Amino acid sequence: MKRLFVFLLVASCLAFSSDAATKRTGTKASAKKTSETSAVPQKSRGCISKTPYIGAIILDADTGTVLFEDKADAPGYPASTLKLMTLLVIQEKIDAGLVHLNDPVAVSVAAYKTGGSQVYLDPKETFSVEELLYAMMIQSANDAAVALAEHVGGSKDAFVDLMNAKAQQLGMNNTRFASVHGLPPSAGQKNDVSSARDMATLAKELCRHPAVFAYTSASYRQFRANTPKPFDMRTHNPFLKEHVDGCDGFKTGYTATAGWSIVVTAKRNGRRVIVVVMGSDTRKMRDAKAHELLNKAFALLPPPPAPAPAAVAPGLPSTTPVAGTPAAAAARTTR
Repeated sequence: MKRLFVFLLVASCLAFSSDAATKRTGTKASAKKTSETSAVPQKSRGCISKTPYIGAIILDADTGTVLFEDKADAPGYPASTLKLMTLLVIQEKIDAGLVHLNDPVAVSVAAYKTGGSQVYLDPKETFSVEELLYAMMIQSANDAAVALAEHVGGSKDAFVDLMNAKAQQLGMNNTRFASVHGLPPSAGQKNDVSSARDMATLAKELCRHPAVFAYTSASYRQFRANTPKPFDMRTHNPFLKEHVDGCDGFKTGYTATAGWSIVVTAKRNGRRVIVVVMGSDTRKMRDAKAHELLNKAFALLPPPPAPAPAAVAPGLPSTTPVAGTPAAAAARTTR
């Protein structure tokens, strides 16, 4: 009887130990599974981004030649990269003398109430066109974009019409703008839509206006400088932050439904390229693909054309002696 009691006690202990070990193993496995699941990026509802992107393209900015493309016409949401069109429309007005950099811009209530990235404009404030352009491009300030659009176009809707007219003129056939900043639409409004190819076309047109690089190449600037409360503006462009060789623009973009996009340009040895990556699932993914494509871009550029031989001016005698003449004989003896 005593031996039976000891046997049952030992068996019970072994069973308890085995059950505890199983629970611990199950808990560890469950924790590992949860960790692995959380490592996978979770998309927001309605997000259209893809791995590694919706579309991408490399463009020779000088000739417009496509050096690489992958689903470049696939539609996506440009998010804040569309501010490049806001910039282009305003720069053309400046070039035409219709708008001036020192023009005062009053801040409306609509601009004040604009969310997302901003410089916290107040309806009591007034800023120059130039300061608001820096705010729009460095800080990606949506409130600055609205204030500028209202000043230049008379209203947001009128300015959006100018944006769409310019897109049509440039042949951006897959593009339709609905806002001046790229934020997700409010109820009853439509999304801004574009493609990698169209954004590259827009960037190429911007390159024809050298003045824009003052804004797109700036990585830091103070807004409300020389006031008790200056606002430090820092670029969102990773290529500017990392001082990538030759990079002087253009713009990043992100919303929860659009994913991560970038339009970047760089100039090396007198040659300029444009890279667009639209709608990546994560920022790291977007930046990695953009770096990869920028490195590829300069390798894909064709060699520059050889310089044409100098032409002999009409009416002047050739400097090459004619064979059999005294001049030819003299040339042979002096070599």
